[in-house]
Amino acid sequence: MKRLLVLCLSLMTVIVLGACSQEESSASGDGDDNLKIGISLPSATHGWMGALIEEAENQAKELKESDGIEYVMTNAADPNKQANDVDDLISQDVDVIVMLPIESAALSPVGQKVKDAGIPLVIVDRELENDAATVVVKGDNEGIGVNAGKYFIEQLKGKGKVVEITGPPSSVTEQRGAGFIEAMESEDGIEVIASQSGDFSTEKSLEVMQNILQAHSQIDAVFTQDDGMALGVLQAIKEAGREDIKFVTGAGGGKGVFENIKEDGLISATFLYSPTMVKDAVKIAADLAKGEEPEETMVIKEATKVTKENVDEHYNPDSKF
Repeated sequence: MKRLLVLCLSLMTVIVLGACSQEESSASGDGDDNLKIGISLPSATHGWMGALIEEAENQAKELKESDGIEYVMTNAADPNKQANDVDDLISQDVDVIVMLPIESAALSPVGQKVKDAGIPLVIVDRELENDAATVVVKGDNEGIGVNAGKYFIEQLKGKGKVVEITGPPSSVTEQRGAGFIEAMESEDGIEVIASQSGDFSTEKSLEVMQNILQAHSQIDAVFTQDDGMALGVLQAIKEAGREDIKFVTGAGGGKGVFENIKEDGLISATFLYSPTMVKDAVKIAADLAKGEEPEETMVIKEATKVTKENVDEHYNPDSKF
């Protein structure tokens, strides 16, 4: 009887200790049931993307500290690598995925894979070509184009030769370009004499603009779809010593462009497209991971025009972008 009693007491002790251990694991956030966000972003090939990556990681770290939500972040230099990254996130059984597609068409199939796996998908910046996204968080890309077009009409008084420097194949590029053309359709006196991709790269835009300058002896203004590209275009114009170009515009809200505007440089305007939008995307992802329904399926940030008149309201000398 004594042996049986000792055995029973020992068994009860093991059960109690096991239950306590399990409870501690759950309370400390180290258990297997932790929620996990997968984040798939392009590599930091330019300042805007570098700032966005930093904003995403900072927000994810904050959620980990406050809510115990884990995260896995990947960066890719090309669409194939990004597709593989997302496949890997699916295999890790994450609870939600945040993705900024390098190219809209190329990443649409992998977005569908995420949806088919039953994982909520938050798309940032560049949209997919299907309905795989649960929520889309972006700036007002068409608004950037429309506002830029109106600015060109106003500054050129409805007459001039214009160059457009676009981004890589994506919804962002298409919408900014479409908005720009739409705004100027009624102005027969404004002609877009060249439209080439600068791949959202300062270096590529410098090279592209050098070729355009050689091909066209008269250019009145340049619309670029990105602030980094505007800086590349500016460098090409300076190196060529061209004085026919009245102004250049950008998009994003980069410190270098703000400084050129403040100094009355050739860049006279830009249109806000803040990398902080990714913070909203990560917060929404956390809510989706918890099983909450999204308040909106499309979150659009305003494309505010920034010129010499209001640049001081937006300029931050300590900004990394």
